[in-house]
Amino acid sequence: MKADGIGARVTRKEDHRFLTGNGQYTDDITLPHQSYAAFVRSPHAHATINSIDSKAAAAMPGVLAIFTGKDIAATGIGGLPCGWLINNKDGSPMKEPPHHILAVDKARYVGDQVAIVVAETLEQARAAAEAVEVDYGVLPAVVNTATASKAKASVHDAAADNVCYVWGHGDGAAVDKAIASAHKVSTLDIVNNRLIPNAIEPRAANAAYDKSSDSYTLYVANQNPHVERLLMCAFVLGIPEHKMRVVAPDVGGGFGSKIFLYAEETVLVWASKRVGRPIKWTADRMESFLSDAHGRDHVTRVQMAMDANGKFTGMKVITTANVGAYLSTFASCVPTILYATLLAGQYTTPAVYCEVTAVFTNTAPVDAYRGAGRPEATYVVERIVETAARDMGLDPAEIRRRNFITTFPYATPVGLTYDIGDYHACLEKAIKLADYAGFPARQAEAKARGKLRGIGFSSYIEACGLAPSNVAGALGARAGLFEAGEVRVHPTGKVTVFTGSHSHGQGHETTFAQVVADKLGIPMDDVDIQHGDTGKVLFGMGTYGSRSLAVGGTAIVKAVDKVIAKGKKIAAHLLEAADTDIEFKDGVFKVAGTDKNVPFANVALSAYVPHNYPLDKLEPGLNENAFYDPTNFTYPAGTHICEVEIDPDTGKTEIVKFTAVDDFGNIINPMIVEGQVHGGLAQGIGQALLEGCVYDNESGQLLTATYMDYAMPRADDLPNLVRCTAVSPRVSVRRCWKVAFTTMRAGSC
Repeated sequence: MKADGIGARVTRKEDHRFLTGNGQYTDDITLPHQSYAAFVRSPHAHATINSIDSKAAAAMPGVLAIFTGKDIAATGIGGLPCGWLINNKDGSPMKEPPHHILAVDKARYVGDQVAIVVAETLEQARAAAEAVEVDYGVLPAVVNTATASKAKASVHDAAADNVCYVWGHGDGAAVDKAIASAHKVSTLDIVNNRLIPNAIEPRAANAAYDKSSDSYTLYVANQNPHVERLLMCAFVLGIPEHKMRVVAPDVGGGFGSKIFLYAEETVLVWASKRVGRPIKWTADRMESFLSDAHGRDHVTRVQMAMDANGKFTGMKVITTANVGAYLSTFASCVPTILYATLLAGQYTTPAVYCEVTAVFTNTAPVDAYRGAGRPEATYVVERIVETAARDMGLDPAEIRRRNFITTFPYATPVGLTYDIGDYHACLEKAIKLADYAGFPARQAEAKARGKLRGIGFSSYIEACGLAPSNVAGALGARAGLFEAGEVRVHPTGKVTVFTGSHSHGQGHETTFAQVVADKLGIPMDDVDIQHGDTGKVLFGMGTYGSRSLAVGGTAIVKAVDKVIAKGKKIAAHLLEAADTDIEFKDGVFKVAGTDKNVPFANVALSAYVPHNYPLDKLEPGLNENAFYDPTNFTYPAGTHICEVEIDPDTGKTEIVKFTAVDDFGNIINPMIVEGQVHGGLAQGIGQALLEGCVYDNESGQLLTATYMDYAMPRADDLPNLVRCTAVSPRVSVRRCWKVAFTTMRAGSC
């Protein structure tokens, strides 16, 4: 293994600029003649907009323009699109009420944007926004997920019962039969609490219109700039794609919340032409709490049928999923396609049925967040497995052993085919590392001290490498989910890689460089990774769904393979051999069976010196690109075990030990993977113990709109030691999403 190749613990290339304060985020970008925007947001969860009086605000110092929803609607601008069509059980399409980029007749959640103020300075814009007078007619708010479909008020006229769709997946008849004939049926009602993403960097955008070229440039904190451009141009503003450049510079975290096309940046682009000035907007933290797409918010009843030996025979899942006031970009597929297809878990349950009712409420839109549907599925499966173990009087490890999938490939009853896995190995290793056998003694010792001690398991599986376009298209996706990569070899042998994936903390500039350097046999420092700019990058679908290395990395590898193939032809000419006799290894082209060779750098130079090889057979240059669209997902899996101690008098919970055993396949950089696992555990523990987005059921006011009320995990809330071990390496690159939430809630004290 090279010192900086695949599998090496290489420190991150990008960290130097971040640690020295030299990162460049959207808010750091100030353009000539820069102006600033502030949004007027609804203080009511549900209200008619009777009138907007902006005369006094428009006369305030520095104000350049004020626009309302009616101003934008008058120009024929469309609403924000939903990227995935979900059909009801009867085959009819889901309800898609319009989502105006500024509210027109109604505000539908606290924070809904009603108007935009553009001014010379941010302070002037904010002052004027406060002076805009809006006459609201307050309406009853629909907030509660479980009762939204029975509420007297309607969020949208197009969905009088507040139901967006009722979707089913699996064999309901087979599951009902299994339940009716079961030896035992375990039943559990659970809530997957709503979360607010809270990336370190809030959302931000800076839009500029160039009159001379009739084109736009948008700097935006976003995870997939090409998709941002496509949706904004083709579905909302009607701008030709080649007239729009979207740049996502350094982005300070996303967790899914920056995948979507939001109203704010779309309004900025539209307004930049009217004002004739660049317009910058950066959310303050309360705006982020109010208006960023939230995550989770499911209410579920699950039933597991078993025979007398504890073998699972059928599972039924009935879920109500809150999508908020509007359908966000991927809102429709998260509680359906990305959720129900993972409900088989690691188990051989022969029949699974899931029914999802998606409801509109007067709350912020809900969309993908940290795993997008897959953690929700793991939570349901592992909680019912723990409950089933107790109901059957079986050890939680033993009931898993009896039901694990052991033969591969394995076609699940919910539509996926797992390629390979060794779930027993992960479980047994986790049990050993956690000293599960010694738990009863530790529990007894804690009881003697007046403390409660519990232990919980979660044996999870993930569907990563979100892509297969043919599968996604058949399931309602309105776009392909491939990825693109370009490898540009310079005459000196240095390499620039352009990837459609986007890094917002994952370390792509390091791991992608490791992959390319390893393949080409060159130093990692000779490889530069470029991403996040539609003006530079060929195309790309962005970063989400644990797809960067599995899909984006493979596209890059395919482009590298093309470079090597062309390099062999050039080397063959230089070495006076047939290209079929040329081998490439460790950065050297060699004639097989001889010592005749030429280094990669020499071949690169020759590619740009045409007289060194026949122009009638090869074009000059050594640039290649590739698209990659996989035929299946990847399926990382593992077992996590969490041991906690609780003070029954105060409720204070201490995580005394957390053991994580994960099967990720081939790991590019163990240090980065371990960091991602640690971060994921922090988020999972945060949801289980601390975080929770709460709205007032009557008024629809967000009660957790600041860090004073929304409890984020801190360092002392987390365990000091997390064991992370990869077992059974496989061909594909895999990543985990977090099961700490499930593991934390599975334990019994």
